[in-house]
Amino acid sequence: MADPASPHGRAPWPEWTLVHLIRRQAGAHGDRPFVRFEDGQVLSFRRLDAWTDELAASLAALGVQAGDRVLGLIGNRAEAIGMLFATAKLGAVWVPVNTGLRGAFLQHQLHNAEPRVVVLEDRLTANFRDVAAGPAGPEAVVIVGDAATPMPPCLTGARRLVFPELRALPAPADLALVTPAPGDIAMILYTSGTTGPSKGVLIPHGHGYLAGLGLAEATALTAADRYFVCMPLFHANALLMQLVGSLIAGAQVVVAERFRASSWLEEVRAAEATITNGLGVIPEFIFRQPPTERDREHRLRLMMAVPIAPEWGAPFEQRFGIPFMQGFGMTECNIVAYTRPGDDLVPGCAGYPLTDWFEVGIADPHTDALLPAGQTGEIVVRPKLPGCVMAGYFRMPEKTVEAWRNLWFHTGDAGRFDDLGRLHYVDRIKDCIRRRGENISSFEIEQVLNAHPTVAESAVVGIRVAGAGGEDEVKAYVVPAAGAAVDPVALLDWCTPRMPHFAVPRFVEVVRGELAKTPTGKLQKTPLREAGITATTWDRESVGYIVRR
Repeated sequence: MADPASPHGRAPWPEWTLVHLIRRQAGAHGDRPFVRFEDGQVLSFRRLDAWTDELAASLAALGVQAGDRVLGLIGNRAEAIGMLFATAKLGAVWVPVNTGLRGAFLQHQLHNAEPRVVVLEDRLTANFRDVAAGPAGPEAVVIVGDAATPMPPCLTGARRLVFPELRALPAPADLALVTPAPGDIAMILYTSGTTGPSKGVLIPHGHGYLAGLGLAEATALTAADRYFVCMPLFHANALLMQLVGSLIAGAQVVVAERFRASSWLEEVRAAEATITNGLGVIPEFIFRQPPTERDREHRLRLMMAVPIAPEWGAPFEQRFGIPFMQGFGMTECNIVAYTRPGDDLVPGCAGYPLTDWFEVGIADPHTDALLPAGQTGEIVVRPKLPGCVMAGYFRMPEKTVEAWRNLWFHTGDAGRFDDLGRLHYVDRIKDCIRRRGENISSFEIEQVLNAHPTVAESAVVGIRVAGAGGEDEVKAYVVPAAGAAVDPVALLDWCTPRMPHFAVPRFVEVVRGELAKTPTGKLQKTPLREAGITATTWDRESVGYIVRR
């Protein structure tokens, strides 16, 4: 059966895999351009299929087998997509990690994934500077870019290759590419923890396929569309929703290196894009750019975006002539609801659940009992088809069980249904910070802060401030070590090389005495969050402190 953008219906469920998809679309679209990158690389549908066959053979020559992990620290370039399909064709698992990670953040994901191969972009080798070697290091490191790039010290036990050397490896004589099933694992995507380290979400092929299929159908995506992707390819939004969705529909894709608010509209025009996505503060940052007479000179028919604030949502649509669509989902449970094209804009309305594939409920967060329409509770989800939501958290069975209480996946987000059956997102229940479109683990920030010689303990929370687009700013409460004084500037200087730039606290408040804790020793963060900005809160923006990327 054909793809959803055609009048002939959907592909059958057993073919909901990335390998079936690329084979089918290579045959259907041949040498039509599929994806173009900012550095000039262009791949047709057929070339992507053939190239990733070659890459799969090269990885097999390094010893990569079914079930092995291949970790990538790589930006928005062709190799990031090539590795996704190449690993899939071996039955291996692609593990793209956030390019902003460094220090303890990167170390945790490297040690948890225990990849057989690491694919590393030359400009990102410094991210490994403070990473310690794990008990089971990779067997090979592939450098993408400058051949003179040195190996990070923690990876020096591995075989070093540059990307052309990988391509030149002879294919094993017994090479056999696989045809996976929808339930087979295709990827691990790390999502930030709340009271612990980041969790590796096991993404089956069916999950990745449905993330694209759901978007393609919700947006009526066709082969005539051109998708502008300015979000990172280590996120499910760009990689699965936008890229896989475009592949399913036969649409073309233009990938930018990164989002740039000041040149976004110019890049959209140059790409001749008809559709794009904006997550977090992206649309607000676009809206805050000075208006021009050319704001409506583009071909965009639609922009997917969450969250949308009442202050700028409707004015954005009016100014740019771009209608918004909203939705709801998570890396773990897929995208389970969308608004419909032509709906009036209601900020926070995620739209109608995709009832072909999911049950979505609102549960009492204390009893797990389902609540009627109009009442606010925790959004819970379960699939109707196997392989279409996560298979668990990698090497964290207790976290998997906790998330899947009473046969529902618990999102940790508060919501409600209205009388029309539309899902509305209200707020977050879990103690996770969301800033600049990124989920941030307060636990991991606290570990960096606590390692500073002047800090005895810390607590990190997200607080709401004006101009943050409905997202959080990071605030750190720190208790000085005995006889020490905490200098906020020196503390941020310590944080910057040890954590992603988006995780560095904006606010610092020095606390005298101990931080309040529960009887079981857990930090009591609700009062800290509710306190917000106080007279003793230090704001890095007030002194012009700039976080280096």
